[in-house]
Amino acid sequence: MAPEDTSDDAKAGPDLTGKTMGAIDLLVDTIHDKVIRPILLVGRTLAFSFIIIFAAAALAVALAVAILRILDVYVFPDHQWASWAVLGLIFVAGGLITWRSRRPVPAKNGGSHR
Repeated sequence: MAPEDTSDDAKAGPDLTGKTMGAIDLLVDTIHDKVIRPILLVGRTLAFSFIIIFAAAALAVALAVAILRILDVYVFPDHQWASWAVLGLIFVAGGLITWRSRRPVPAKNGGSHR
């Protein structure tokens, strides 16, 4: 039989390994939470933002085409210019509403350059 080693070095070996692995795990988790996770969130936000913007643009174009076709076929069947005028009036009204709801940009140097 082999004599058992009951010294402090033999007992500290597995415990030291566990503490080291715990410290490495804590370090990796901290780096992930502080650095990598925010980068992933920014990337995900940008990707979904582009998807939403392109989907909204495609929907706006499809809606404009549908409105123009409905006006051409059902409202002004023999006057295509009237359909374009109504669609233009809708866009001008939307632009005016957007223009009126804008906010002034605050001046950085405290003065106004108007």
